[in-house]
Amino acid sequence: MATTKKSKAAKASARADRRRADPSPAGPPQDAIALLTADHREVDALFEHYRAAESDGDKLALATQICLALKVHAQIEEELFYPPARDQISDTDLVDEAIVEHMGAKILIAQIEAMAPGQPLYDAKVQVLSEQVRHHVEEEETELFPELRETRIDLEALGAKLSTRKAELLQRLGRATPDGEA
Repeated sequence: MATTKKSKAAKASARADRRRADPSPAGPPQDAIALLTADHREVDALFEHYRAAESDGDKLALATQICLALKVHAQIEEELFYPPARDQISDTDLVDEAIVEHMGAKILIAQIEAMAPGQPLYDAKVQVLSEQVRHHVEEEETELFPELRETRIDLEALGAKLSTRKAELLQRLGRATPDGEA
Protein backbone atom coordinates (compact mmCIF):
# COMPACT_ATOMS: atom_id res chain seq x y z
CA MET A 1 0.00 0.00 0.00
CA ALA A 2 1.34 3.43 -0.86
CA THR A 3 2.40 5.69 1.97
CA THR A 4 0.08 8.65 2.35
CA LYS A 5 1.20 12.26 2.53
CA LYS A 6 -0.04 12.42 6.10
CA SER A 7 1.89 9.36 7.25
CA LYS A 8 5.06 10.59 5.52
CA ALA A 9 4.77 13.92 7.32
CA ALA A 10 4.12 12.16 10.64
CA LYS A 11 7.15 9.89 10.16
CA ALA A 12 9.37 12.87 9.32
CA SER A 13 8.07 14.65 12.40
CA ALA A 14 8.81 11.64 14.61
CA ARG A 15 12.37 11.32 13.21
CA ALA A 16 13.08 14.97 13.87
CA ASP A 17 11.63 14.66 17.39
CA ARG A 18 14.03 11.80 18.09
CA ARG A 19 16.96 13.87 16.78
CA ARG A 20 15.95 16.79 19.00
CA ALA A 21 15.72 14.51 22.02
CA ASP A 22 19.24 13.19 21.41
CA PRO A 23 21.21 15.70 19.35
CA SER A 24 24.58 14.04 20.00
CA PRO A 25 26.44 13.33 16.76
CA ALA A 26 26.43 9.73 15.64
CA GLY A 27 29.05 7.95 13.61
CA PRO A 28 32.53 9.09 12.62
CA PRO A 29 33.44 12.77 12.76
CA GLN A 30 32.53 14.76 9.67
CA ASP A 31 34.46 17.54 8.12
CA ALA A 32 32.75 20.92 8.33
CA ILE A 33 31.55 20.92 4.74
CA ALA A 34 30.10 17.40 5.02
CA LEU A 35 28.26 18.38 8.21
CA LEU A 36 26.80 21.53 6.67
CA THR A 37 25.85 19.68 3.50
CA ALA A 38 24.07 17.02 5.58
CA ASP A 39 22.16 19.83 7.31
CA HIS A 40 21.16 21.17 3.90
CA ARG A 41 19.75 17.78 2.87
CA GLU A 42 17.88 17.36 6.16
CA VAL A 43 16.18 20.76 5.86
CA ASP A 44 15.35 20.15 2.20
CA ALA A 45 13.66 16.87 3.18
CA LEU A 46 11.68 18.67 5.90
CA PHE A 47 10.48 21.23 3.35
CA GLU A 48 9.39 18.37 1.05
CA HIS A 49 7.45 16.77 3.92
CA TYR A 50 5.87 20.14 4.70
CA ARG A 51 4.66 20.46 1.11
CA ALA A 52 3.07 17.00 1.42
CA ALA A 53 1.48 17.67 4.82
CA GLU A 54 -2.27 18.07 4.89
CA SER A 55 -3.16 18.71 8.51
CA ASP A 56 -2.39 21.91 10.39
CA GLY A 57 -0.83 19.81 13.17
CA ASP A 58 1.62 18.17 10.78
CA LYS A 59 2.41 21.53 9.19
CA LEU A 60 3.06 23.11 12.58
CA ALA A 61 5.34 20.26 13.67
CA LEU A 62 7.30 20.38 10.43
CA ALA A 63 7.55 24.18 10.35
CA THR A 64 8.80 24.11 13.95
CA GLN A 65 11.46 21.57 12.99
CA ILE A 66 12.46 23.55 9.90
CA CYS A 67 12.78 26.78 11.88
CA LEU A 68 14.82 25.12 14.63
CA ALA A 69 17.14 23.42 12.15
CA LEU A 70 17.68 26.65 10.23
CA LYS A 71 18.30 28.74 13.35
CA VAL A 72 20.90 26.26 14.61
CA HIS A 73 22.51 25.89 11.18
CA ALA A 74 22.75 29.66 10.67
CA GLN A 75 24.20 30.19 14.12
CA ILE A 76 26.96 27.59 13.77
CA GLU A 77 27.85 28.96 10.35
CA GLU A 78 27.98 32.54 11.59
CA GLU A 79 29.87 31.75 14.82
CA LEU A 80 32.31 29.10 13.66
CA PHE A 81 32.32 28.57 9.90
CA TYR A 82 32.18 31.97 8.22
CA PRO A 83 34.98 33.68 10.21
CA PRO A 84 37.71 31.21 9.15
CA ALA A 85 36.18 30.97 5.67
CA ARG A 86 36.50 34.74 5.31
CA ASP A 87 40.16 34.51 6.36
CA GLN A 88 40.93 31.71 3.91
CA ILE A 89 39.10 32.45 0.66
CA SER A 90 39.78 35.17 -1.87
CA ASP A 91 36.15 36.08 -2.62
CA THR A 92 34.92 37.35 0.75
CA ASP A 93 31.74 38.62 -0.92
CA LEU A 94 30.54 35.01 -0.76
CA VAL A 95 30.59 35.17 3.04
CA ASP A 96 29.01 38.62 3.13
CA GLU A 97 26.17 37.49 0.87
CA ALA A 98 25.61 34.36 2.96
CA ILE A 99 25.29 36.46 6.11
CA VAL A 100 22.77 38.77 4.43
CA GLU A 101 20.81 35.74 3.21
CA HIS A 102 20.74 34.47 6.80
CA MET A 103 19.26 37.80 7.90
CA GLY A 104 16.42 37.44 5.42
CA ALA A 105 15.76 33.87 6.51
CA LYS A 106 15.70 34.90 10.17
CA ILE A 107 13.00 37.47 9.45
CA LEU A 108 10.80 34.86 7.76
CA ILE A 109 11.50 32.33 10.54
CA ALA A 110 10.36 34.83 13.17
CA GLN A 111 7.21 35.54 11.17
CA ILE A 112 6.45 31.84 10.73
CA GLU A 113 7.03 31.15 14.43
CA ALA A 114 4.61 33.96 15.33
CA MET A 115 1.86 32.45 13.17
CA ALA A 116 -0.11 29.24 12.94
CA PRO A 117 -0.96 27.02 9.99
CA GLY A 118 -4.19 28.07 8.37
CA GLN A 119 -3.51 31.76 8.84
CA PRO A 120 -3.22 33.88 5.70
CA LEU A 121 0.25 33.71 4.12
CA TYR A 122 1.54 30.96 6.46
CA ASP A 123 2.10 28.40 3.69
CA ALA A 124 3.42 31.14 1.39
CA LYS A 125 6.02 32.20 3.97
CA VAL A 126 7.19 28.62 4.42
CA GLN A 127 7.42 28.26 0.63
CA VAL A 128 9.39 31.50 0.22
CA LEU A 129 11.71 30.42 3.05
CA SER A 130 12.23 27.13 1.20
CA GLU A 131 13.11 28.98 -2.00
CA GLN A 132 15.50 31.34 -0.21
CA VAL A 133 17.20 28.42 1.54
CA ARG A 134 17.50 26.50 -1.72
CA HIS A 135 19.22 29.52 -3.34
CA HIS A 136 21.54 29.93 -0.34
CA VAL A 137 22.45 26.23 -0.36
CA GLU A 138 23.21 26.30 -4.08
CA GLU A 139 25.62 29.21 -3.67
CA GLU A 140 27.36 27.64 -0.69
CA GLU A 141 27.72 24.23 -2.32
CA THR A 142 28.80 25.45 -5.77
CA GLU A 143 30.91 28.47 -4.85
CA LEU A 144 31.91 28.79 -1.20
CA PHE A 145 32.52 25.15 -0.29
CA PRO A 146 34.69 24.32 -3.33
CA GLU A 147 36.80 27.43 -2.76
CA LEU A 148 37.22 26.57 0.91
CA ARG A 149 38.26 22.98 0.10
CA GLU A 150 41.22 24.45 -1.80
CA THR A 151 42.57 26.17 1.33
CA ARG A 152 44.68 24.88 4.19
CA ILE A 153 41.84 25.07 6.71
CA ASP A 154 41.47 21.98 8.92
CA LEU A 155 37.94 20.97 7.96
CA GLU A 156 37.95 17.97 10.32
CA ALA A 157 38.73 20.11 13.38
CA LEU A 158 36.22 22.72 12.25
CA GLY A 159 33.63 19.98 11.72
CA ALA A 160 34.15 18.79 15.30
CA LYS A 161 33.58 22.32 16.60
CA LEU A 162 30.46 22.72 14.47
CA SER A 163 29.11 19.36 15.63
CA THR A 164 29.65 20.16 19.31
CA ARG A 165 28.07 23.61 19.02
CA LYS A 166 25.17 22.22 17.00
CA ALA A 167 24.42 19.66 19.73
CA GLU A 168 24.54 22.40 22.39
CA LEU A 169 22.17 24.64 20.44
CA LEU A 170 19.74 21.83 19.64
CA GLN A 171 19.65 20.92 23.32
CA ARG A 172 19.06 24.53 24.41
CA LEU A 173 16.76 25.72 21.61
CA GLY A 174 14.91 22.41 21.32
CA ARG A 175 13.61 22.93 24.86
CA ALA A 176 12.31 26.35 23.89
CA THR A 177 9.85 25.12 21.27
CA PRO A 178 6.34 26.56 21.50
CA ASP A 179 4.81 23.24 22.51
CA GLY A 180 7.38 22.73 25.28
CA GLU A 181 8.72 19.51 23.81
CA ALA A 182 12.44 18.91 23.61
